[in-house]
Amino acid sequence: MRPDPGPTSEPAVPTRVVVVEDEPTIARAIADRLSAEGWSVSIAGDGASGVETVRRVHPDVVVLDVMLPGFDGLEVCRRIQHDEPVPVLMLTARDDETDMLVGLGVGADDYMTKPFSMRELVARLKALLRRVRRAPAAADPGVPAALELGDLVIDRASRRVTRAGSPAHLTPTEFDLLLCLAQAPGTVLTREQLLADVWDWVDATGTRTVDSHVKALRRKLGPDLVRTVHGVGYALEVPPGPDGTSGGATSGDGASGDGTDSAP
Repeated sequence: MRPDPGPTSEPAVPTRVVVVEDEPTIARAIADRLSAEGWSVSIAGDGASGVETVRRVHPDVVVLDVMLPGFDGLEVCRRIQHDEPVPVLMLTARDDETDMLVGLGVGADDYMTKPFSMRELVARLKALLRRVRRAPAAADPGVPAALELGDLVIDRASRRVTRAGSPAHLTPTEFDLLLCLAQAPGTVLTREQLLADVWDWVDATGTRTVDSHVKALRRKLGPDLVRTVHGVGYALEVPPGPDGTSGGATSGDGASGDGTDSAP
């Protein structure tokens, strides 16, 4: 028998990024900064070429401007997510929460408003990639694959969610946020704690990101699921079970806590 030659060292595959941005100066600045991180960057300057570039490159993550010639970034996001889910960080020139919610609704995972710090952009992208890459490895044989809370079912293995039997199409970030809240139902988690646990970064300027994602969850799963605790954060309320009775956690991950002063 020949001796085992042992593991062979293969060159690391660089992270692939597609930047869809119609302002050449901004696109070039982003590309240069990400290239300095050792990432492989492709640039597209309009909606149509952005979709084509994503389909050709199969990137690990997409940086996508909302305002683009041709069709806008929201339509780009819809088309690329329809083909194959990919993490998307959207860029917008308007600090308008409605635009942000629409972006999250079509499949974006995070967003930043212009002007932005290149350092923060890199940090956000790295955190997004960490979340996506750790998800398949997060399965623990000792933890039930599905978490059932009333009529809400969260399947950790397939990363699918249903409410009252109807599937909810969540982005990776929305799923991670929901799971984080569901693992401690009834417990109030601060915005800063959620930023650290879900987004892997803590910055007071990022609390609106949490708020926008909570609103997106409410739109997709119902307004009664996540409770706001003013000045503190959010808690997941266990919904009624399929038979209309008071729900509860059935996978041993906890039970609903008491009611704290809250607002819808």
